[in-house]
Amino acid sequence: MQGNPAQFEAIGSRLGFRIVADEPAKLVLVWQGARFPAFLCLGIALALLFISVPIIEALRQRGFQGPAASLWYFPLMNLILLGIAAFLLSVKRTIVFDRNEQKICLYKRSIFRTRRFCANKDEVTSLKIGTDQVYSGFALAGSSAAETYAVPSLRLELKGGETVLLDRGGAKRLEDFAKRLSPLIDKPLTREE
Repeated sequence: MQGNPAQFEAIGSRLGFRIVADEPAKLVLVWQGARFPAFLCLGIALALLFISVPIIEALRQRGFQGPAASLWYFPLMNLILLGIAAFLLSVKRTIVFDRNEQKICLYKRSIFRTRRFCANKDEVTSLKIGTDQVYSGFALAGSSAAETYAVPSLRLELKGGETVLLDRGGAKRLEDFAKRLSPLIDKPLTREE
């Protein structure tokens, strides 16, 4: 086993992978990051670029003594939005089930780092459908907004007692997904009581 299973816990409540490659010996699943906020930040940054370019030119010509001096934060804000958009567009999770190599690999990628977890099939004991307690929001100033609720989850159970999160979502979709994966990795499907 290579990697830490705890690094593959999801921050959000649901993932929802799509199938990229579906062959008898290999199944590749991919989840791209939050697309709507990424494209929203990118769109706002590109729209504000028309304002930021003249401000940068005015600052270059007259420095911080000219009329554009009080707008110095505008290009900086635009850069921050572009950075957030780039980060959100780079977030990607991949799961590879390879029957030929007898391995299950999970990859978590962003601009800053790529994390990898690989386990041989003999290190996996079962595929488990259960529920995770997921926070509904952030608690602010002692509010009760950050309460948990149950979300169906699909996990790999390892021999050491650890579990690795594969997906969260609707119970029917996870059930179909688990029935498809169980024969592929030759492990039994268990359900949490």
